[in-house]
Amino acid sequence: MISHFFKKDVLRLACVLILAVFVTGCSNANKSLTGVPTKPGTPQDFAVNVGTTVHFTTDSVQLTEQALGILRNQVKWLQQYPNYSVTLEGHADERGTREYNIALGGRRADVIKNYLIQNGVNPTRLRTISYGKERPVAICNDISCWSQNRRVETKLNGAANY
Repeated sequence: MISHFFKKDVLRLACVLILAVFVTGCSNANKSLTGVPTKPGTPQDFAVNVGTTVHFTTDSVQLTEQALGILRNQVKWLQQYPNYSVTLEGHADERGTREYNIALGGRRADVIKNYLIQNGVNPTRLRTISYGKERPVAICNDISCWSQNRRVETKLNGAANY
């Protein structure tokens, strides 16, 4: 014979599970993994669910595994929403001359552009620009800041249908 207390525990657990399923089922289907509601096909959706920034190692234009993951997501999203054009902004850390870093940021933006094109994004939708070391996101004389500044940011330009 099952004890009275055991029956109550099973009943409580069942109620908690039903409530959890109900709450999950009623949640906003367009929430990102971060829980932020986003409308599909918007710049917010792109930023939150896809990723806008690819980072590079020192003095490099080589794509890391993390960068490739972001770029694969960008390709899928851009193919799904072909009404957007994109500006790829290349950046470098503060070390090196202004001229060197402008060239390095340009090469980084070109690597991203070429990846997107090779994976099916129409080249007429893509433009590149390099800011070199002129627009840092972090300012300090340390690797923690330098690594944040070595990047290409993908900026969505206006969409005709939004």
